[in-house]
Amino acid sequence: MKKTLFATTLVLALSLTAAAQKKPAISQHLGGGPAQEAKTGLPATPPSLCNPCLFYGGDLNPLDPNAAGMSDENTLIIVGGSSTYAAFNVPSGVTASITGILFNIQASANFDPQSATYDVRTDVIDGNGGNSIASGSGNITVATTGRNFIGLNEFTVLVTLPTPLSIGTGEYWFNITPQCTNGTTDGSCNQGRIFLSNTTEFTNGVLFKAQPAGSMFLNSSFFQLTFANWCDAALGFNAQQCNAASFGLVGTAKK
Repeated sequence: MKKTLFATTLVLALSLTAAAQKKPAISQHLGGGPAQEAKTGLPATPPSLCNPCLFYGGDLNPLDPNAAGMSDENTLIIVGGSSTYAAFNVPSGVTASITGILFNIQASANFDPQSATYDVRTDVIDGNGGNSIASGSGNITVATTGRNFIGLNEFTVLVTLPTPLSIGTGEYWFNITPQCTNGTTDGSCNQGRIFLSNTTEFTNGVLFKAQPAGSMFLNSSFFQLTFANWCDAALGFNAQQCNAASFGLVGTAKK
């Protein structure tokens, strides 16, 4: 359920200090502006952790005024229990075998969670999470992307599934949420925020058109939102900012 009280929380997260001093924002962004044109004709170079790379939505462009980050975190002090889901379409007559899920996330420089939960769903609609077909938790593999957005460094975070997930024709929603479980070993979890990056230019995308436009959802006990579509105007994004997530799927597909 959307509540008007969130209008007061949808502010720019200009620094971790500012975020810690007031109710945290559910997203971070520069405020929006003209969308950049998608880059075409260049060979794709997806994250090295996307191997074999079945799908990759594309890179964040920190200089694009429509660059944004969406709450995807379970930290010890600031925000807990907040997950963003991104979608992927399997075309007719194709079966995909998913072995890993990766998110490009924005976090503090000493990002150090050791694990993440994962969840794969079907039939998600606004206000309803549909059906979970695979979920659990696992250790994560992390690589830096070299990008920084509004003071947060970006990392590629990969969860490898314990067994391959076979999915047929249809739309599926994927989430991984880094888990902060230990304030001693996971120091950044006591002070930082974690956001899923968006993508506006689809740079380095692999089959990026398989991500349906405007189909990201936030499920958050902290913000009291149940599978709210990030394109809902109440959440503060424009159509470019909420269009696509910077995430990928490791695996293969066959007809």
